Amino acid sequence: MYRDNTKVIKIGNQKIGGGNPILIQSMTNTRTEDVEATVNQILKLEEAGCEIIRCTVPNEEAAKAIGEIKKRIHIPLVADIHFDYKMAILAIENGADKIRINPGNIGGQEKLSMVVKAAKAKNIPIRVGVNSGSLEKELVEKYNGVTAEGIVESALDKVRMIEEEDYDNIVISIKSSDVLMCARAHELIASKTKYPLHVGITEAGTFYSGNIKSAIGLGIILNQGIGDTIRVSLSADPVEEVKSAKLILRTLGLRQGGIEVVSCPTCGRTKIDLIGLANKVETMVSGYDLNIKVAVMGCAVNGPGEAKEADIGIAGGIGEGLLIKKGEIIKKVPEDELLDVLKEELDNWK
Repeated sequence: MYRDNTKVIKIGNQKIGGGNPILIQSMTNTRTEDVEATVNQILKLEEAGCEIIRCTVPNEEAAKAIGEIKKRIHIPLVADIHFDYKMAILAIENGADKIRINPGNIGGQEKLSMVVKAAKAKNIPIRVGVNSGSLEKELVEKYNGVTAEGIVESALDKVRMIEEEDYDNIVISIKSSDVLMCARAHELIASKTKYPLHVGITEAGTFYSGNIKSAIGLGIILNQGIGDTIRVSLSADPVEEVKSAKLILRTLGLRQGGIEVVSCPTCGRTKIDLIGLANKVETMVSGYDLNIKVAVMGCAVNGPGEAKEADIGIAGGIGEGLLIKKGEIIKKVPEDELLDVLKEELDNWK
């Protein structure tokens, strides 16, 4: 189903394309030159499951900080460059595992040539990034507006600029905040190139709206076998991006491992704080490396039946609750002990 014929690209200690697993990426929101803050955020992202991290490099201090940051993290670092070719070269010299540029706004072919030469010397990939918001005026006019076709033509034109420098260590990223346009653009480009694709819905929005748009967009794209790395772009803590990306991949059957929490939507029979309990369970189970399903149900009437497809579950009653395994009631406990009983079971899971 998945594009296993894409070119294999190495990013630090990771490989993408060619049937390799889809990797999760996020981006720091610290000042990159603040090494301590940036490292601390990356380590938290690593713990959440981030596999590639991108940092902005707007100035010399940020570029020079990359070397020190890389000494203290464990995942590949991508330097995000806008406009200034010198920053791209400096980031490469300081150990970036990949750079992200738009070859169309880096200052012309001569300056792009210097960037490619530096990347070639270190054999690091260049991610060609094109967003719908920065589509060239001539392509907007050609297609009577911003379109998927225009985005793809722009991206492939930028790829050609790098290929003309005799370099093909390339990853492509085409993004739009328009979910359906973004999905269409990925469908088009997947049939026109063998380079790996980094997939995401750009400027998706807040935690709430951004998650919905990203889940729909990434779901459409990934389910067609398109995509080699992903980012869920949220106006929120980057850790939430990683958590969402993991859940999207797991929901699509593209990632195993980690506890899946299912919970009922509540109704008039619910006599406990199910919403609060479900959130506590979801937070608690994030630290377990178990490939199981946990159910959190709001009443003892339907709880056992509804939880029968889960490996283990809890269901609330009036001041008490049930511990359930595979639809069978194991024990009844006071409501305030439900979380502790569930934790004990998970701690001793075999």
